Amino acid sequence: MSTSKITVLLNWAATAYHIPLYLAQTQGYFTQEGVQVAILEPADPSDVTEIIGSGKIDLGCKAMIHTIAAKARGFNVTSIGTLLDEPFTGVVYLKSQGKITEDFTSLKGKRIGYVGEFGKIIIDELTSHHDMTPKDYTAVRVGMNVADAIKRGVIDAGVGLENIQQVELEEWSVAQGRGREDVGMLRIDVLAELGCCCFCSVLYIGNDTFIKSNPEKVAAFMRAIKKATDFVLADPVKAWALYCQVKPALDTDLYKKMFERSLPYFSKSLLNVQRDWTKVTNYSKRLGVVDESFVQNMTNEFVPGAEDIKPEVPAEEVSR
Repeated sequence: MSTSKITVLLNWAATAYHIPLYLAQTQGYFTQEGVQVAILEPADPSDVTEIIGSGKIDLGCKAMIHTIAAKARGFNVTSIGTLLDEPFTGVVYLKSQGKITEDFTSLKGKRIGYVGEFGKIIIDELTSHHDMTPKDYTAVRVGMNVADAIKRGVIDAGVGLENIQQVELEEWSVAQGRGREDVGMLRIDVLAELGCCCFCSVLYIGNDTFIKSNPEKVAAFMRAIKKATDFVLADPVKAWALYCQVKPALDTDLYKKMFERSLPYFSKSLLNVQRDWTKVTNYSKRLGVVDESFVQNMTNEFVPGAEDIKPEVPAEEVSR
């Protein structure tokens, strides 16, 4: 049985930065634009691009580097806009354990957690720039449980976002009688000399066939998302309160702090930023994820008012 609803698969279990999607639903923005939307959460975030690319789901969210890699692997997905711009991403750890420092080589002999295969690919590539090899550390796949695995001592550090996993560890450290400053991060963009954290920008993506066959629906979806994003940025306190009514499990101090830390990263324009796509495409080539023939799989065709929007200031240049 088919459905007329647009199906949308999140990149992660519903968390603080997914708020525009749920507010577009509950505040009637999707209805105003004439579309019905079903928002779904993944059992495994690594499956998202494959599921969307196969046509089983219409739209979704995924990081830029995963979106690029998916296309290179034959999964027919395209980015139609940006949810989060350049969230700081890196290897998070607890300083009080005395195992890891700001020196990347301190990862030698340690257990490093990652969500999906690209976390390992990135760390493996970084070892080549620091007189190490992938055999010098132990990679542990922990899925969506990086912070929890660090807390339980399963891993010594793990790949995570500044506004999610780092916040979780900071609040736990406070509860343990230590300060937030006990949590450190080896930022991947700095280590890899990328000049931006755009490889982990979270995008709105879609199945190519669905996009081609339903351009009006895709445009309507993005107009609703833009209304919701504008609302979140204009009145974050009210927006968060409304989101917690939809997702009561997020109505905690921890998730509120994650939301507050996510606010600077929300894309105001929703644009796919060409500068970022060029950098991440080149980085993907360096990682061996794509070859020289790769054609970028993104469009701003469905971003409201895209032709009149000037590029946003890179996150690294904005005072947080």
